[in-house]
Amino acid sequence: MRETDRSGRPGLARPRPERGTPPAGVPVPRPRRALHPGAWWLWALALGTAATRTTNPLLLALLITVSGYVVAVRRPHTPWARSYGAFVKLAAAVLVLRLAFAIVLGSPIPGTHTLFTLPEVPLPDWAQGIRLGGRVTAEGLAFALYDALRLAALLICVGAANALASPSRLLKSLPGALYELGVAVVVALTFAPHLIADVRRLRAARRLRGRPDKGVRGLVQVGLPVLEGALERSVSLAAAMDARGYGRTAEVPTAVRRTTAALTLGGLLGVCAGTYGLLTAAGGSYGLPVLLAGLASALAGLRLGGRRSVRTRYRPDPWDARAWLVSASGAAVAALLILAGSLDPGSLDPGVVPLEPPTLPLWPAAAVLLGLLPAFVTPAPEAARDPRKEPTP
Repeated sequence: MRETDRSGRPGLARPRPERGTPPAGVPVPRPRRALHPGAWWLWALALGTAATRTTNPLLLALLITVSGYVVAVRRPHTPWARSYGAFVKLAAAVLVLRLAFAIVLGSPIPGTHTLFTLPEVPLPDWAQGIRLGGRVTAEGLAFALYDALRLAALLICVGAANALASPSRLLKSLPGALYELGVAVVVALTFAPHLIADVRRLRAARRLRGRPDKGVRGLVQVGLPVLEGALERSVSLAAAMDARGYGRTAEVPTAVRRTTAALTLGGLLGVCAGTYGLLTAAGGSYGLPVLLAGLASALAGLRLGGRRSVRTRYRPDPWDARAWLVSASGAAVAALLILAGSLDPGSLDPGVVPLEPPTLPLWPAAAVLLGLLPAFVTPAPEAARDPRKEPTP
C-alpha cells in the first residue's frame, strides 16, 4: 500500500501504532517482577505455625487480621485469588461446628458456671465417656472456642497463601525431583478456586435469565454444569500434559538412583527424628544436629534427583531481597511466639478453669505485627483491565 507524502511523491504507508503504545522516544517503564510464590507460602505457613502455638483469642484474631490485611492489599486480580473468601467461610464453619459439638456432646473440661441444660439422652454402658445433651458450662464453651479459633486461623493462613501465590509459578519453582508431586499438589490446590469461579459464573448467568440460583433446585441445576466443566478441564489438562512430555525422565546411572533414594529417605528420617528430639525434653541435646543433618541429606538427594528431569524453565522467578524479607517476617513471628510460649506460657494459653478473661500480651502482639511487612515491601498488584475504557482508534 502506498501513500503520498507532503511533497506529493509516493511513499510507503506508515504503520499505525498499536493501542496503548507510547510515542517514539518515550521510555517504557519496566514492570516490577512479582514476588516469588515460595516466599508467600513460607510467610503464610510461618503465620500458621504461630497460630498453633497459642490459644489466646486476641492473638489469634490479630494473626487473622494481619493475614487478611496483606491479602486485601496484595491479592492479584486473578480467578484463583478469589478463593480466600471460601477459606474464610470454611474457617467460620469449623468454628460453628466445634461449638455445636461442645454443646451437644459435652466437653472434657469441668466447669461450675452453668449456662443452660439440655435434655440428656441415656446411652448404653459400652458408650461410657460419651453423652448427648446435659449441662453446658461457660468453661467448656470457652475451651471449644479457643481450640476452634486456632484451627480457623490456620485455615485462613493457608487460604492467604493460596490467594497470593500463583500455583503455576509455584510449580515452575519446585526442584526437578519434586516435579510430579508438585503437579499433583498444584492441580489439587487450583481445583477449589476454579470450582468457585464456575459456580459464580453459572449463578450470575441464571440470575440474568430470571431463574433461581439458590435452594436445592438451584444447587442441583448449577452443580451438574460445574461437574461437567471440571471433567472437561481435567481431560484438557491430561492432553496438555501428555503433549508437553510430562512424566518423561532422562537416563541416569543405577548408582546415582540408589544414592538419591538413600539420601532422600535418610534425610526424611533424620528430619523426623530431629523434630521429635526438639519437641521432647530428653532429646534436646541431639535434636538440632540430627535435624540439620537430615535437612542436608534430603537437599542433596533432591539435588541428585533433579538430574532425571528433562524439563526446562522459561523465565524462572528469582529469589530476591524482597522474598527474603517476606520469608523472614513470617519466620520471625513464628520464632518469637515459640519463644514467648516457653518464657510465659500463661499469656499464650489463657486458663479456662477457673475461667478468666484473656489478656493481650504486649511483645507477642508486637511480634505478630511483623507479619505486616509484606504489605509494604512487595509490589502492588496490577489493576484489572476494563475493556470499556480502552482508547478508540
